[in-house]
Amino acid sequence: MRVDKFLKLSRIIKRRTVANEACDASRVLINGKPAKPSKEVKVGDIIGVRFGDKEAFFKVLIIPSGNVGKADATTLYEIVNEV
Repeated sequence: MRVDKFLKLSRIIKRRTVANEACDASRVLINGKPAKPSKEVKVGDIIGVRFGDKEAFFKVLIIPSGNVGKADATTLYEIVNEV
């Protein structure tokens, strides 16, 4: 699954266009490397997202196959570290 779509479905970032813009601005990392919006995400990857002056790291636990409900969105990832 594309990283921009994963960020939207997991509700880490609210809209896919915002996730695209964050990737284009090099504010999204996958395993420590800058990610383009089309980069594929796999189970076990560590996604880093910079929100202003804060940075959060998430470990991918599940790749969804379709739409995800609001209650289930947090089961897709685990927060590794927030700085």
